[in-house]
Amino acid sequence: MKQLIENRILPKVQKPARYQGNEWNSVHKDWNDALVRMVFAFPDVYEVGMSHLGLRILYHIVNNREDTLMERVFAPWVDMEEQLRQDNLRLFSLESVSPLADFDVIAFTLQYEMSYTNLLNMLDMAGIPLRAAKRDDRWPLVLAGGPTAYNPEPLAPFVDAFLLGEGEEAIHDIIGIIKKWKQSCQQRKRIDLLKELAGIPGVYVPEFYEVSYHNDGTIKEVVPQVSFAPPRVTKRVVRDLDKVDFPTRPIVPFMEIVHDRIMLEVLRGCSRGCRFCQAGMIYRPVREKRPETLVSQADHLVKNTGYDEISLTSLSTSDYSCVQGVLASLMHKYGSERIGVSLPSLRADTFSVDLAKEVQRVRKTTLTFAPEAGTQRMRDVINKGVTEDNLMEAVTGAFEAGWTSVKLYFMIGLPSETYEDLDGIADLAFKVVERGRDILGSRAGRLRVTVSASSFVPKPHTPFQWVAQDSMEVLQEKQHYLARKLKHRKIVFNWHDARLSTLEAVFSRGSRRVAAVLERAWELGCKFDSWNEHFNYDTWQQAFRETDVDPGFYNIREFGRDEVLPWDHINTGVTREFLLSEYKRAFNEQITADCRHEKCTVCGVCQNLPASLDLKGARNNAPD
Repeated sequence: MKQLIENRILPKVQKPARYQGNEWNSVHKDWNDALVRMVFAFPDVYEVGMSHLGLRILYHIVNNREDTLMERVFAPWVDMEEQLRQDNLRLFSLESVSPLADFDVIAFTLQYEMSYTNLLNMLDMAGIPLRAAKRDDRWPLVLAGGPTAYNPEPLAPFVDAFLLGEGEEAIHDIIGIIKKWKQSCQQRKRIDLLKELAGIPGVYVPEFYEVSYHNDGTIKEVVPQVSFAPPRVTKRVVRDLDKVDFPTRPIVPFMEIVHDRIMLEVLRGCSRGCRFCQAGMIYRPVREKRPETLVSQADHLVKNTGYDEISLTSLSTSDYSCVQGVLASLMHKYGSERIGVSLPSLRADTFSVDLAKEVQRVRKTTLTFAPEAGTQRMRDVINKGVTEDNLMEAVTGAFEAGWTSVKLYFMIGLPSETYEDLDGIADLAFKVVERGRDILGSRAGRLRVTVSASSFVPKPHTPFQWVAQDSMEVLQEKQHYLARKLKHRKIVFNWHDARLSTLEAVFSRGSRRVAAVLERAWELGCKFDSWNEHFNYDTWQQAFRETDVDPGFYNIREFGRDEVLPWDHINTGVTREFLLSEYKRAFNEQITADCRHEKCTVCGVCQNLPASLDLKGARNNAPD
């Protein structure tokens, strides 16, 4: 099959490097030596998937085991799919060109709701039945994890088991169960494997839970049907990031990818408490790596990859307590080699001019700020914790340090938003332009301010999980309003497709009933929905009509505060009481302080997660 792919298929596709699997540092194990065979499945194209740090971490951890192998597969682009289907070839892994059906486990990562049709398409291309109920003992186990797995219900009919939380340690538990099951002398039954997996903390097996509904379509209850399945599944948390494996020999692609650089994770979690942000809730508590760990990992990564840029990654890198020291160490060590250090989106309230100058010493990198809202009232509603003065001080420091362009990220459609808040976005952008002109002087001709506006999508496990989304028509009108307000030769305005955002909300807050819509949309040809050239809104509307599902029930309906939510049986550690309290504080325009710097907010993580009080980086003054 390998020769057929290389000689007959790849010459006919646009980017054959997506499918070759022989990149620098890729791992090729003897298939017969591995007792457990896994394939990491990313439901998007190679360039996106290879930029995912989670893939790099699990690929490294699993392949470090002598008894297990992990290979990779990505959603083939439409030209490759066409060739495979024409030749009746099944979807294959990159490393050994093995059909996916030959693996023991297909492990999908779920990063974005609008990649769900790709997951179904990949299963179909592998010749594997889409629905778990139709897969018998012959078929691989279909696992899924990642941030959108925190509402697993839209994919529950298709996935055998979900891993909730962080996988560095949990993956060993899963492998151990599968290994034991495969070595069993008795006849191996799939149901027995699922029973064993359900006993692993953090693993959710939908087959063992029944969902009942009220007559109005809301959920009555989600209850386990077997004694060995917990009523609520609690996420997995890595206690010490310094002690778990981190990939220092990652794969280096032969083609350009989205994040084509070293990715060095400095911390995990965020306690800022932005009320719209799911990541800030589900990845709690905050845990930092020691500076010496980071410097050592950077040294190995530079030697093993040849990259000329190190990105310090996290949800909020400027909140890392040792960021200036680590940055100075890295720049001192690698500056003469022209190896730069980049920082992701910076919070304006923690931005340091010295930090900016340190980064610029080797090369100018893109500076991005995320004020999220245009007025202080709106920023207080979402608990952003930044002021206009903070932002202006930050961009002033950026322009004085030599930057001629900045990016500003905002969100529209936020709860209680008015057109005055939209005017605030435009006003802020114009103030940044004027500040840039004043500081840059003769260099102001190169001044650019990029304003990006995404549409608010209510997310599970956040204080805004109950909030109705603006309708598509309202979001589109707000986008057009801002476009008119931001007409300026120094400003570039970008926005997300509101139609896509409304669909995202359906699958973000959907129950198992939306699975039928997903399956029908895929049958009608939907895939790569996050790509403009392939997104077909009319086809999605047809799928809703044919399955008799009202999308408005999930996206533009205000959920009742006492309503059983589709994800209530998933425990992130953050309590419903805390989320409801934050919901009320939002509409009272009250801010909540960061518990890393102020008193404990009793969100529940330090009180409820196993051994949380011993977690590095978590506060040690949490009440009992």
